Amino acid sequence: MAKVTRKPLISGNWKMHHNHFEAISTVQKLAYILTKDDYEAVDVSVHPPFTDLRSVQTVLEADEIPVALGAQHCHWEDKGAFTGEVSPAFLAKLNVTYVIVGHSERRELFGETDEMVNVKAKAILKLGMTPIICCGETLEEREAGSTDEKVAGQVRAGLAGITPEQIGGLVIAYEPIWAIGTGRTASAEDAQAVCSLVRATVSEVAGRDAAESVRIQYGGSVKGSNAVELMAQPDIDGALVGGASLVAEDFAAIVQYHAAG
Repeated sequence: MAKVTRKPLISGNWKMHHNHFEAISTVQKLAYILTKDDYEAVDVSVHPPFTDLRSVQTVLEADEIPVALGAQHCHWEDKGAFTGEVSPAFLAKLNVTYVIVGHSERRELFGETDEMVNVKAKAILKLGMTPIICCGETLEEREAGSTDEKVAGQVRAGLAGITPEQIGGLVIAYEPIWAIGTGRTASAEDAQAVCSLVRATVSEVAGRDAAESVRIQYGGSVKGSNAVELMAQPDIDGALVGGASLVAEDFAAIVQYHAAG
């Protein structure tokens, strides 16, 4: 099956790594390595911790670096008595473009539900930002043969009440929980099969046009060594990169998959 042309999005999720000095250094090194050809071929976003956002924003804008600023999480309310949470309105004021929603670590460690993911996605869209809605199965679910049921259910719940026009502009990240930070990676064929399921589910929810427009990332121990094979799959339109995005050279090698493929 031929790959439909959708500009890939490679996102670096720095999780709870890099203070703001380290974040600035990483962005500057990344900008030194990437070229005009890379930015023309691939959209790139970085998702630092909240304490780094303003510093990274300043560097990106002052140096006119064509990398989008992203956040890792947000609350669904613009303001309120939610100690320790971050408002999506605050992120919008920092010119954040993408916000990760429902990452497996948020779901598994902090109890985020499908319903919370859905209201967060709507709040992000309301403020003109783009949610990266995550889905994925545990090792136990995979071994039990319930991957399709789990992933399709998360996608349907995450998209509930969002218009087809909005869905067409979203990003959905398939990140098998068993592959995150473990060094294990789904084979390109396995990753493609689930990403194809994600697209089929979007089609059921919002129609074929939305399904053909939505970008689907794969996340789970993505590295420069496997990026070309993963990105060649027809329903994989990018990568949500964890550990390999912390070092500028390693992240750049993933972004530059297009030159090696």
